[in-house]
Amino acid sequence: MTPLHASVRVPGSKSITNRALLLAALAEGETRLQNALFSDDSRHFADSLQRLGFSLLLEENAQAMTIFGRGGKIPAPHADLFVGNAGTAARFLAAFLTLGRGEYTLDGDSRMRERPIGDLLAALAPLGAQVHPLRPGVVIAPPLLIRADGLPGGTTTLRGDISSQFLSALLMVAPYAQNPVEITLSTELNSKPYVEMTLAMMSHFGVTVERQGWERFLVSPAHYQPRTAYTVESDASAASYFFAAPAICGGTVEVRDISRPALQGDIAFLEVLEQMGCTITETDFVVHAGHTGDF
Repeated sequence: MTPLHASVRVPGSKSITNRALLLAALAEGETRLQNALFSDDSRHFADSLQRLGFSLLLEENAQAMTIFGRGGKIPAPHADLFVGNAGTAARFLAAFLTLGRGEYTLDGDSRMRERPIGDLLAALAPLGAQVHPLRPGVVIAPPLLIRADGLPGGTTTLRGDISSQFLSALLMVAPYAQNPVEITLSTELNSKPYVEMTLAMMSHFGVTVERQGWERFLVSPAHYQPRTAYTVESDASAASYFFAAPAICGGTVEVRDISRPALQGDIAFLEVLEQMGCTITETDFVVHAGHTGDF
């Protein structure tokens, strides 16, 4: 078996791309996302932002997105948004639209109309948001009507054993509420890595969240700062196949646009490879995995 000597760049993380789109739209000014993932989710998200009056430059060949943020304001007073089956886009937009001034509808395909969003709506209501399902049924799901006049803020409660995207959505829009937002979890948080990702990215854009363990989060009014160049980490799950290749074939593989202190929990796979005898090094946002043993 011939040893490998390869350099690869895997697609950007979907989770990071979608969070970065929202944070960039909330910031005041121009943010350029590099190594952004062009997926159904991010395309629906970008299209929704454009329908809301935001200016975006999408360069798929260059894997780049440029967003001109409006400092927590939503330009359009009315918009009908369609997100297909993009769950991240639906949840983030449902919270984001409460910052606007006007009426908005948010809908998706038949599968999206089966995906529950009631816990997020219930958590937004005590903060002064008016988000209403337009179809009666046992499951509260899109389509939604959002009657927005800014988000007053205050105190709310959310379960921690449901989708972490609900908590992430609340956290990311909370700095633009008119008053501080306090979120208390009524059950243990299941998906800490994704919430850690959200908090870290908020910090990258200039906003820090005060928290007490993983039970209580306090967000004071603040403004995100735009990023001239924000590199979306390569997807750690996809990268893991390339990291593992030298353990099978020998040689070395370098994966670009990712680092060991990555935001994604799957980067811990590198520790497993080290225990198997692989050598892991890092230079300039590039991870090198190698193995020189006998196979």
